[in-house]
Amino acid sequence: MIDKREILEFSREFGLNANVVEKDYVIGWVLWGISSHPDLGSSWVFKGGTCLKKCYFETYRFSEDLDFTLPGTDSLDEKFLSGVFNGIADSVYETTGIEIHKETIRFEVYENPRGGISAQGKIGYRGPMQKRGDLPRIKLDLTTDEVLVLDPQLREVHHPYSDRPEKGIRVRCYSFEEVFAEKMRALAERERPRDLYDVIHLYRHDELRPDRVLVLTTLEKKCLFKGVTLPSLATLENRPERIELENEWENMLAHQLPVLPPFEQFWQEIPLVFEWLHGVREKTEQSSVPRMGLSLDDTWQPPNMAQAWHTGVPLEIIRFAAANRLCVDLAYHGTNRLIEPYSLRRTREGNLLLFAIRHETGEVRSYRVDRIQGAEVKGEPFVPRYAIELTPTGPIAAPPTARRSNSHRTSVSRPIRSSRSRPRTRAPRSGPTYVIECSVCGKKFRRKTNKTRLNPHKDKNGYKCYGRSGYLVDVQ
Repeated sequence: MIDKREILEFSREFGLNANVVEKDYVIGWVLWGISSHPDLGSSWVFKGGTCLKKCYFETYRFSEDLDFTLPGTDSLDEKFLSGVFNGIADSVYETTGIEIHKETIRFEVYENPRGGISAQGKIGYRGPMQKRGDLPRIKLDLTTDEVLVLDPQLREVHHPYSDRPEKGIRVRCYSFEEVFAEKMRALAERERPRDLYDVIHLYRHDELRPDRVLVLTTLEKKCLFKGVTLPSLATLENRPERIELENEWENMLAHQLPVLPPFEQFWQEIPLVFEWLHGVREKTEQSSVPRMGLSLDDTWQPPNMAQAWHTGVPLEIIRFAAANRLCVDLAYHGTNRLIEPYSLRRTREGNLLLFAIRHETGEVRSYRVDRIQGAEVKGEPFVPRYAIELTPTGPIAAPPTARRSNSHRTSVSRPIRSSRSRPRTRAPRSGPTYVIECSVCGKKFRRKTNKTRLNPHKDKNGYKCYGRSGYLVDVQ
């Protein structure tokens, strides 16, 4: 099992609470346990938002569920499922030291609204954070009454942590076109924020070159099997759930993302998805941001999935902004500028360069990564003028910075300290005291104002944390 410092380094990199990152880490090993099981590994088919993130491309939406389609109802037995996961718990513990507490393994088999048989399970674990109190849990949703239109694919599971198995983790999952069709059907049927978020990301990723006709025919078969109308823009707009979709955007997504993109930014792309799906229009292929005459190493490209870069400013925060078409407030050479991030490239001398556009002027600029002093994702969206190349898609590979040892532990270098300092303002002595908890490292701050914005600070272990926002947890 990796140590707590590695989780904290990833939480700094992703701009998310450390407990969210810990769950992502444990999910990787649970998938390893399922895929290694002689009965489950060859029959269960992984699907849903977590499948997208772990097997296809970086969505930066940290999901909490594991969804599977099963070939039949034979294994949907509470006693059988509990016994299987007791065995998986033993295997995971022996391999990693992650404790899946057997008394928390619970499965409930029930008749779903469609008249079919499904099961929902929960397993509690204690991972690297060693958090006291109630154990965090991972939820499993198992269904048997789903039509599997296309053949499943064996995909590598993205596990960016230093204890990644030498042979990797491979799991049977929905093909990309089937995931796309399933998400389109789910969006039309229940209109949940996570489905809208995932559909737009599926549409944006041109690198996988999905077969449009295959997506549409698969969607038609899934809707026919479910007895629902083929979705259209009109059906989405006219359903009463449309208002709830917008109202629940923040409640259901904010905790899964470093910064929540505006709802309207995603909703306004839905017409483009339907036009592409039905062949009304083709996607416009955009050119790369200009090289500006620089000597670049064309053999290098950024990894397709998130990793900890161990740089002074978390690069994954910038890559998240690019994937979600959000501007970044970049501190560079002592001044700030609002940029649109497009590409990460490496010079022949080995220096990483961030290529971006000044949002106000449209000027193309490049910034040496080791000289960036700060980066904050803003809620202001942008319409890409060039191809977004910061989050490429391709075969998943182990991060180049991961180091493996016999003890499954890694040493994490401390981030570079910023030389910039900010003046402090004196808070009033009277009145209530507000307790703000950092959303990244969990450290609590007492203030005389209720502002939740944070400056870079040391976490509870003395490491630099760049979490920029927190939660109001108490008033004293």
